[in-house]
Amino acid sequence: MIGSPEYPVLSKDGDVIIGGAFSVHSNITLETMLFTEKPQGLTCTSLDFREFQFVQTMIFGIEEINNSSLLPNISIGYKIFDSCSSTLVSMALINGQELTAQETCSGHSAVQAIIGESESSSTIVMLRATGPFRIPVISYFATCACLSNRKEYPSFFRTIPSDYFQSRALAQLVKYFGWTWVGAVRSDNDYGNNGMATFMEEARKEGVCVEYSEAILRTNSKQSIAKVVEVIRQGTAKVLVAFLAQSEMDVLLEEALAQNMTGLQWIGSESWITARYLATEKTSKVISGAIGVTINNYKIPEFWETTFGCQFTPKDENEKLCTGFENLKEINNTFTDVSELRISNNVYKAVYAIAHALQNTLVGKCKDCESVYFDSNGDPTARYELVNWQKNPAGDIVFITVGHYDASLPSDEQFVMKPVSIVWAGNSDMRPRSVCSESCQPGFRQAQIKGRPPCCFACVQCPVGEITNETDSVECIRCPLEYWSNENHSLCVPKKVEFLSFDENMGILLTVFALTGVSFTVAVGLVFFYFIDTPLVKASNTELSFFLLFSLTLCFLCSLTFIGQPSKWSCMLRHTAFGITFALCMSCVLARTIAVVMAFRATVPGNSLPQCSMPVQRMSVFCCTLFQVIICTLWLALAPPVPQKNMAHYTDKVILECDLGSVVGFWAVLGYVGLLAALCFVLAFLARKLPDNFNEAKFITFSMLIFCAVWITFIPAYVSSPGKFTVAVEIFAILASSFSLLLCIFIPKCYIIILKPEQNTRKKLMGKTHVKSQ
Repeated sequence: MIGSPEYPVLSKDGDVIIGGAFSVHSNITLETMLFTEKPQGLTCTSLDFREFQFVQTMIFGIEEINNSSLLPNISIGYKIFDSCSSTLVSMALINGQELTAQETCSGHSAVQAIIGESESSSTIVMLRATGPFRIPVISYFATCACLSNRKEYPSFFRTIPSDYFQSRALAQLVKYFGWTWVGAVRSDNDYGNNGMATFMEEARKEGVCVEYSEAILRTNSKQSIAKVVEVIRQGTAKVLVAFLAQSEMDVLLEEALAQNMTGLQWIGSESWITARYLATEKTSKVISGAIGVTINNYKIPEFWETTFGCQFTPKDENEKLCTGFENLKEINNTFTDVSELRISNNVYKAVYAIAHALQNTLVGKCKDCESVYFDSNGDPTARYELVNWQKNPAGDIVFITVGHYDASLPSDEQFVMKPVSIVWAGNSDMRPRSVCSESCQPGFRQAQIKGRPPCCFACVQCPVGEITNETDSVECIRCPLEYWSNENHSLCVPKKVEFLSFDENMGILLTVFALTGVSFTVAVGLVFFYFIDTPLVKASNTELSFFLLFSLTLCFLCSLTFIGQPSKWSCMLRHTAFGITFALCMSCVLARTIAVVMAFRATVPGNSLPQCSMPVQRMSVFCCTLFQVIICTLWLALAPPVPQKNMAHYTDKVILECDLGSVVGFWAVLGYVGLLAALCFVLAFLARKLPDNFNEAKFITFSMLIFCAVWITFIPAYVSSPGKFTVAVEIFAILASSFSLLLCIFIPKCYIIILKPEQNTRKKLMGKTHVKSQ
């Protein structure tokens, strides 16, 4: 069949004429211009059966309306032009005749409405020409989102959804299957460029990256098409989104077959995804398992009846009944293929849209008529099917609906998959992976690679104290203050709580030393009690000795309050008990030292210094201890020690410790103990030359020397020790100073009492003193 865009290929008179523009042929043959004679008409070649089916659908719809009661006493005619995939048909539709020097325009349009065209670019050219005449144009296949611009195209309508929705559906489809790294190829025209621009914008929102975006046109040179295929082959993306018109798909597939471009998962636009002539055994080597969106499929009952010569509801016995399972084996071209009436149905709806408009204008609204709706932009509701190329048992490729997309529903309900299996690229049942970088597992975050798209990233482990508990996290999450990251950095776990406990080795060791000190002190007390009537015990000031032993016992025991989990009461007890017991201890030592000095001075002839009586000693001990009690009471009343969680020193541990409350209070308690110790040391040092047999001051001097050395070294150790070691240092200082007093003051006496009883006599103790005094 040979046609020309200048003359209608099919026409019929009627009261109302509908124009039609279809690319029945895909090529135009241009004759050489001699400029010496009238140019010959343009010749169209390469018949497109699918477009010819659209022509027949339009004619069928018009005839069906004429034979119905929809438009009584009104007949519809048509003038259908073959545009030959060009833009030359617009003026012929408007004027209805060939434009030559001998002819003039008739002054009014030859058609009252136009159905066409297939391609967006051709439709735009037509609208530029028909726009000033306000001729309604209804396209069945032009999907460019740009055509929704009502200011530019006020008289345009279409029965196929805008590419805006198709592009969004494709982006959601890609994201649904987990593909974040895709290639893209498009038609280099309004349809492809606008559609791909929307797709890329939506894909970016969905977190999908496009490795490359190539454009082709059917008129491009073979070298240009080959270069595009080469780019696709060299790409790393395993998924190719092809937003192509059928004509561009033809030339791309031809070159893809020539270069054996296999292994790609094709994602198709509605323009070609259900094109039956593309689904052949030859092309399946390249494009098997393709998935794409297309408009919903319909069956036009009358069209089926016409094709097979049957009736679904026979009126008499002579008419053949349509079963719906008629044999299509002998009907194997696109024109007679009635299994995919998707676009044909759009033509059918376009015809009825015009008929309904006429009916509403001339007759009145028909309540029982099938309605065709357009929104304010002239677009229908966007509904698509998701189709998958699969082979049936006979080995033929069929289009299986595997899902639906409805733009009128809420965003989370628009995309719905059917519970059917999908065939993937290479007729595989395993979905291909297409990512630039493998997913970052929990515990890692994505780190953008400079110069690469966002989907290309390195996986970097989260730093300590931070986690990610999801795949492909962009940022690590810092754990709460009392939590820390586990080994895999995938979960926040409670930080290890640290305090000096009775269960650990250090706590056990210090407890043993403390109880040992208590045992030794009790043992010394028992020895002194047993030998209480001996001269050595009497000369040691029995009452002060027992006071001192009692205070040493409390000193050893108070160290135990520093072990264990800090609580409100333990924090207040440990420091105040330490301060008061040591003040008592130092008061006793000070009283003993004073008593020793005064007793010796009183024995010197001519010295009238009175001896230190027992009540005076008790009062001095009481007053010195009372002063410490007052300091501790003020400390507890104004700013008592409280338990706290120290999370500043360690990042992965929580240190349970006692906050001093008042640093001044702590150092006042410690300073007062130090003052008493210093006084004891000075007095004992001054009394170091007392007679040997009576020289207790020598042992007190030595014990105070150790005591002061321990607490002087304690200060820097206490300040610099971390965590539970701070407490351990304090306990060590308490035990060491207590042992120094016990050992230096009492062990020499116990040695004489137990091992040298012959020296435990009044004569022995007083003898040397008497000689020296003489």
